[in-house]
Amino acid sequence: MAEHGSSTARGIADATGIPLPTVYRIAQELIRADYLVHLRDEKRFALGYKLHRLAVGLHEHLGIPRAVREEVHALHRDLGMASYLAIHRGTDFVVVHVSDSPQAPRLSPLSFGFHESPHATAFGKAGLASLPIEEREAYLADGPLRAHTDRTLTDPEQLRRQLEEIAARGIAWEHQEFVPGTDCLAATIKADDGMLLGTVAVSAPVAAYAGRVRHIEDRLRACASRAGRAYRLGGHHA
Repeated sequence: MAEHGSSTARGIADATGIPLPTVYRIAQELIRADYLVHLRDEKRFALGYKLHRLAVGLHEHLGIPRAVREEVHALHRDLGMASYLAIHRGTDFVVVHVSDSPQAPRLSPLSFGFHESPHATAFGKAGLASLPIEEREAYLADGPLRAHTDRTLTDPEQLRRQLEEIAARGIAWEHQEFVPGTDCLAATIKADDGMLLGTVAVSAPVAAYAGRVRHIEDRLRACASRAGRAYRLGGHHA
């Protein structure tokens, strides 16, 4: 519904695999709670107004200090790469700010498979590396790891060693593991107690990193450090 503006019950059933009678039952519950509205003349369902209040609450919770946005913009400008800020909650993360340009476009898509396969992205690897050992092991043991490209790291033992290195260095690489031809690099933003708050990251074609790896890593670490300081100081939102 969010993607298309509205949807028939059959369209929802086809998209989700939920049986049509169940779609009608769930839709009625969501209508009563104001999360959906029924467009009777069109026989379609659309998003309800209460979702706006939820979105406002989420954006306030994830509020981005102005100084952090400026850091991400500067990262894009200085490196000529698409630059990102993600907020983390364990293995879950949401990209809340992107700075890109026609010459350095963002990853596409940032939706399908992106959050479901943290082992295949720099953002996700940073999140996995920050987990307590038992939670990290539970993820590695939870069935086969999905391969998005022929370079996706799916061997649990190899991934375990990589996550240990990321935990020690605070920086995560992803080499063509999610999008062929594209490398990504993420640096962690930590709270005073060491908890992972988020990551700043860049993505670019593989050739863009040639001869610049050390410089890009150093620049990304500096950006993450300043972003962390802005969060800890409670920077102003705008």
